[in-house]
Order: sequence, then C-alpha cells, then structure tokens
Amino acid sequence: MKLLHSLEPISALNKMTTPTFHDLGSDLARYAVDARYESIAADAVDAAKKSVLDLIGVTLAASGVEPVARTVIDMVRENGGRPECSVLGFTDRVPAAWAAFANGAMAHCLDFDDLTPWGAHASSSIIPAALAIAERRGGISGRELITAIAIGQDIFARMRCHVDWRKDWNISTVLGVFAATASAGRLLGLSHTGMASALSLAAMQSAGTMDVIYGIGGDLRCIYAAFSAKAAVVSAMLAEKGIVGTKTTFEGENGFFKTYFDNRFDREAMLKGLGRDFMGGSTLYKPWPAVGPAHSHIYATIQLVTAHDLRPEDIREIRVHVGDYHEIMCSPLESRRAPATLVDAKFSLPFLVAVAAVRRDVTISDFTGDALHNPEVLAMSDKVVPVADAAFDWKMELPLGQVEILMRDGRHFTQIGTEVPGSPAAPMSWNDIERKFINCAAAAASPPSGAQIEEMLQMVRQLESLDDVANLLRCLARP
Repeated sequence: MKLLHSLEPISALNKMTTPTFHDLGSDLARYAVDARYESIAADAVDAAKKSVLDLIGVTLAASGVEPVARTVIDMVRENGGRPECSVLGFTDRVPAAWAAFANGAMAHCLDFDDLTPWGAHASSSIIPAALAIAERRGGISGRELITAIAIGQDIFARMRCHVDWRKDWNISTVLGVFAATASAGRLLGLSHTGMASALSLAAMQSAGTMDVIYGIGGDLRCIYAAFSAKAAVVSAMLAEKGIVGTKTTFEGENGFFKTYFDNRFDREAMLKGLGRDFMGGSTLYKPWPAVGPAHSHIYATIQLVTAHDLRPEDIREIRVHVGDYHEIMCSPLESRRAPATLVDAKFSLPFLVAVAAVRRDVTISDFTGDALHNPEVLAMSDKVVPVADAAFDWKMELPLGQVEILMRDGRHFTQIGTEVPGSPAAPMSWNDIERKFINCAAAAASPPSGAQIEEMLQMVRQLESLDDVANLLRCLARP
C-alpha cells in the first residue's frame, strides 16, 4: 500500500498556514452532497440494499439473544424524549440520536454484521444512523437511502485502505463515525458547508482503542457501534442547526491524520475515482456470528471434520496456525479456551474452532443460554493448540488460517481455509442473506410474523422503488 506521508511529515502544501490549503474534509463533503444515485455502480447499489437487510436482521437477533442489548435499551428508555424513531426488536420509539445509539449497540452485538475485505465494520455505524434520520425526517425514498449508504460505505473503505493502521485504534469506530455522518448528513440535505461542519463535529467523537477489541471480560466490544452511530446523528443535526466546524479537520497541523495516524495516509488514493468508483460494492456478509479473522479457521475445521467424518471423541489435538492477529485471539490461552462472556466467545479462536469441530457449523444458538458451558465444546477447546506462523499475519486483506487435526489412531489432516463462504472468493448471494435474515428475525425479542418477514424481504429487494423507507421500520413495528 502506497502511503504518501509514510516517511515524512505532512507537506508544506497541506499546512493550514498555506493559502492554497484544501482539507480532505472539503472534498468528502462535496462528494457526499453531490453524488447521485444514477452514478452508483450496480454492485454498490446491491451492497447497500444487502447491508440494510443484513444489518436489520442481525440487530433483531441481538435484541433477543444478547443480555447486554436489554441493558442498553433500559438506559435508553430511562432517558425518554420525543417518540420519533424505532428501536429494532422492541416497541419503543425514542429520539433519533437514542434510536441510533440503541440500534447501533445491537448491530455489532453478535459480531454478525457485514465488513470490508480488509476487516472492520462500516454498516453497524452507518445504517442505524441513516435509518434514524430517515425515520425522523420522513419521506426519504429508497433511492436516497441507497445513495446515502453507498456514500458512507465508500468513504469508509477509502479511508480504511489508505491509512497506515497499526491496530492501535478501533478502526471501525474511529473511521465509522465519519462514514455514518456523511450518510446522515446526506439524508438531512446538508449543504457543502454544512456537511464539512458535520464531519468536523464527528472528529470530536472519533474514538475507540483496540483495548475494546482485545480486552477480556467486558461488554464494550459488543456495543461499540452505538457510540459512532449516535455521534453521526448528533453531528449531522448540529450542523443542520448551523454549528460551524473547523476547516482543517483532517489535514491540519493538529488534525485527524496527524493525531491518529502520524500523517501516514495516502490522500491521492483516497480521492482517486471519488464519485465514480464506489468501493462499497466489495462489502462482505458473514455466514457465522464470529470475528472475521476466525472464519478461515472455522471453515477449514468444518471441511475437515465433515469430509473425513471425524468424531469429537476421536480427535486428539487441533493445531491452529496463527498469525499476529490470531495470536491475540488465543491469549491468554486458558481464558480463550473457556470464555466467560458471549462477547469473548465470538473473539476466541480456540472456542470457535471447537464449536466448528463439534457442531460442524457455528450458529447464533452456540452463543445463547448455557452454550458457553457445553462440556463437549469445552473439552474440544482444551485440545486446540495455537502454532505461531507468520505466513498468516494480517497484512491488508483478512488473513487466512491453517488447521491440523491429529487423531487418536495416528491419522493427521491439514487444511487451509480458502474460498471461505462470505469471502470475495465465495460471496453470499441474496438467497443466502435472506435465509440469514429469516433465522436472525426468529431470534428477536419480539419476532416478526411470517407475513412481516416476507413484506420486509420484498421491500428491501425493491428498495429503489420505495417512496418512504420509514415503511421498513413500520412493517416490523406492526403487531
């Protein structure tokens, strides 16, 4: 990856004291305001629509599966306010910012939301914010929602690919707040100046360290998208009210890129094809509710135990070859083998591989009730041994993983997880995502009826023809 500023400080031409200074925020603001539905490539339109269905589905599932979701909803209820926007999975209607917070919290709860081919989650910030603004404002067409989401997904991917991420910041929230703000501001009809101010306001709320991801025993990894989704709505609404941001948000001497990335970014690459090439078309969808870098190991395990009909009691050891990021998912090993929380389980490579070996699948039900205490899974997890292997370090695209299964009778099987379902080599189809939505909806706190589900599927399939996207939420709210 070429990084224009990787070896030297930001150039003199980019300094705020130079009369010709032109901050990236101005370019992104102009793009977010001026982009038109007709200019969006078909794959990016398709991705935006799939992301709406997928994100609503995983949010509904979280409402009924993850206890932390109910705690968040209780807090939102206590704050009250004007009943203007829906909380998915519940009957509550709350102010737009709180709806974005509640739905954002649930959107990533199960680690089942979409992601880019390079890791990190955009839609769990973008879509809760966009739906809240759309419902609050009313009369937002499906085409306009698609456009706003495609803009947000594009901005997120461009920034994700062209900053030198050291895995020190939680990139999903640090960048997600800007992508979500662009989408929310677009739906509010902000001017160029207003959008630039909204992005500047978002910079005040761009936050999250990787301790949120790596830490054990907490709930923050579960709900982190709540903060970026709510911040996007607040930023866009403040800009709509006339609050003015700085004009040096991203590239100023004390701006975002210097503060977060030591000016290691590629401005030219971020802007190349802006308004013509929409990178959201590369969005990936998950078949399993688990952290993305574990999917290669999960798939390799499923392939081996299925192809050779390996019974759990006959397995002596499972060796997982792990790169730099995978090692974090295995450390400390004893805690990862027996995760104490649902949140930790979805980030535990030994536990996820054990589930795959025992169940030959990984589903939502593997992270509910007493599933974390299943003796067969825990016994298998104790057999999982990480083997450091730099060949599987995370460079840019999501890393692969290798699995070796050693049997008690001396047999030895090895598999690298390639062409993983949901990956660029084997993307999920509309039918796959619809089946996933149906399964997720069934797990909701208040499951929608069969008729509601069918209506939802039809509306999202034909989203570009919908006159008011608030009908998506009204459909789910009906008794």
